[in-house]
Amino acid sequence: MLRPLSRLQQFRRGSPLSFRLLTYILLFSSVFTLFASGLQIYSDFHKDVSAIEERFQVVESGYRSSLSRSLWALDRNLLDVQLEGILSLPDIIHLRLMIYPDSELVMGEQPERKTATREHSFDIWHNDTLDTELGRLTVTASLERTYRELEQKIWITIATQFVKTFLTSILIVWIFQVMVTRHLSHMARYARRFSLTNLDQPLTLERADTSRHRNDELGQVTDAFNQMRERLKDDLERRKQDEEEIRKLSMAVEQSPSSVMICDRQWKIQFVNHKFSQLTGYQPTQALGQRPGDLALGARAARDSQHLWQTIRIQVQRVGVWQGEVNSVRRNGERYWEQLMVSPIKDESGRISHFLVIGEDISIRKRYEQQLLRQANYDVLTGLPNRMLALDRLKLAVAQAQRENALVGVMFLDLDNFKHINDTMGHDAGDTLLVEASRRISSCLRGTSTVARLGGDEFLVLLPGLKDESGAEQVADRILKGFGAPFLLNGQEVFVTTSIGIAIYPSDSDKTGTLLQNADAAMYEAKHKGKSAWERFAPEMEELSHERLQMESRMRRALELEEFELWFQPIISAADGQVTGAEALLRWNSPVMGLVMPDRFIPLAEETGMIIPIGRWVLEQACAAAKRWEEATGKALNIAVNVSPRQFRDPEFVHSTLQILSAINMPAERLELEITERLLLDNSIEAAAILQELDSAGIRLSVDDFGTGFSALSYLKSYPFDVLKIDKSFVADVLASNDNSALVKAIISMAHSLNLTVVAEGVEEEAQGDFLIANDCDFVQGYHYSRPVPDADFLTWLRGH
Repeated sequence: MLRPLSRLQQFRRGSPLSFRLLTYILLFSSVFTLFASGLQIYSDFHKDVSAIEERFQVVESGYRSSLSRSLWALDRNLLDVQLEGILSLPDIIHLRLMIYPDSELVMGEQPERKTATREHSFDIWHNDTLDTELGRLTVTASLERTYRELEQKIWITIATQFVKTFLTSILIVWIFQVMVTRHLSHMARYARRFSLTNLDQPLTLERADTSRHRNDELGQVTDAFNQMRERLKDDLERRKQDEEEIRKLSMAVEQSPSSVMICDRQWKIQFVNHKFSQLTGYQPTQALGQRPGDLALGARAARDSQHLWQTIRIQVQRVGVWQGEVNSVRRNGERYWEQLMVSPIKDESGRISHFLVIGEDISIRKRYEQQLLRQANYDVLTGLPNRMLALDRLKLAVAQAQRENALVGVMFLDLDNFKHINDTMGHDAGDTLLVEASRRISSCLRGTSTVARLGGDEFLVLLPGLKDESGAEQVADRILKGFGAPFLLNGQEVFVTTSIGIAIYPSDSDKTGTLLQNADAAMYEAKHKGKSAWERFAPEMEELSHERLQMESRMRRALELEEFELWFQPIISAADGQVTGAEALLRWNSPVMGLVMPDRFIPLAEETGMIIPIGRWVLEQACAAAKRWEEATGKALNIAVNVSPRQFRDPEFVHSTLQILSAINMPAERLELEITERLLLDNSIEAAAILQELDSAGIRLSVDDFGTGFSALSYLKSYPFDVLKIDKSFVADVLASNDNSALVKAIISMAHSLNLTVVAEGVEEEAQGDFLIANDCDFVQGYHYSRPVPDADFLTWLRGH
């Protein structure tokens, strides 16, 4: 016995797993034997029990129908016979038949509590249709015979199984030692040496490399080790790539032009990028762990911010995303506009784990939006409310006046002779005048009053909450007084007045549109009465305003309906009395209004822009008339045509003029364009270029109405003029006033010194003509020679002279 023990100890030292396996087998061999015996016993027992179960099934299948019929017929004798037949079956010792609703039939011996039995119950239905339940039969079988037969086999089975188990355990342990544990020890040594630095060394076992060995469990474990080694190599490579991608992503987030903030589910900040710090002024150490709403400065701002972020949180959890614009505060207290987009970050299960907040500073864009909003509601030049905002305020003022039973004053202002300033001194001077005028008007207002620029030189003043109508008149007086001081434009003092029209709500109208029309009509009445004054709206003014609108409407159709006419007045050579040309004068022969003189419709045409097509028509008709006269009389007469400042500044003016001359085949030197003196004072490159272009084409240029304007003689030298026309106001008093006669002589002398031809207008008496001839005036025209007449009459006059 000593030798085996010595080997056993050696075996234990050499293979702990094999020793434990043998110990466990020996320790549990008895248990295994009992288990094996139990299996055998259970097998036999199961057969006997199965036999009883089969008898139960035979009883159920064989007697259910007959019992059902007996119960349905309530045949007690037949039931007793059927139950006795069941009771006579082997191992059946007791029957209990429950008869519904409250009867019971029992047969056989009631088994004692200690007696092993099995029961089987089944329901009895009428005709097996399951529509009427008749009763329930419980069959009890005894297992005493079965237990007696099994008891005899227990000891024989246990002994046999124990011997078999012991011998098998010894054999298994030896085989396990040879085939498994020694290889497991080798795997353990390999695993201890395994690391990421020696992934190139595969695991090999000390056994033949055959297909059978490669497919067994040890081979699979070995292959698994080597596959894991390869996967680790691949994973290590992928990890390097992933780390590179993560590094790129991290750099992209960190260097993103947008602010990036990541919060956990409790909305505590876990990450912020560099742009966040630049945008908010908070360093990562100051922001991490805080909630976004906690970063606001001040108690009130903190409450507002926390309420905002609570709303955002609810919206994100409900909808999935939130986007909007918020007015945030930097750490230094500076406010800025930020566009935020908040979205959830979900884990693999779809639950929200974090929140991503991306912000962008949109302060510049908001400023642009505010500028656009201001441009939409305020005049860019003066900074005053524009027409749209003024109308909105007028509607509000009228609505409030209706509730409070108050008055609203509406004042329509128009600067007097603004076009003259614009045309003579340039648009920059005009803009300066408008700005200064808006300042003076604003300085005359108080409280909730509003001054707005409607466009051009038109202003609107709203006076809400007036107690009486005289309040508006007092404001108008202050405005007129404010315009009494001169305006300084381009270093020159200029006096500009304004005309004011006043309408009162509700006495003049209860509608905003009508109030404006009435104030406009009153303003035109003020201009008509001499300007620099205010007029209160009266009902008859509405007729005048309506007439002006009708005139504008009719004038727009006058060209199409051929209602305009050209009348001509001859220009006479002072030296020999010969007719050298004619001046074309525009008339409007309206079927409704009759013959309309230019002073009534030309200002309206210039204001509406109709002067451009009308002026083009005048040039065409005047040149065509000169051509007809030449064909009729053989005389090549010149034709003089007046040009308005607005027509002169038309970009197509020079081109259209040359095109007309070319179409009629008329020499350019026979056309004389009369330009008002006020246009000369606009010393602009544009005006000089147009005049130079006309002169280069050969067209004669004339200064009309000289002496009535600023008379800047230097401009006559600067521009290529050919003719100077003395205004009729000087000619009319040339004999009655020594000053006028001296002035006319000076003008003629000055013009000749500049090589200009002189034409005197308005000669109505022979003595006036003699004076001009005596003082070397070149040409004369006026009623003394001929009144302006239509084309046909002028041709008749030509033939007679």
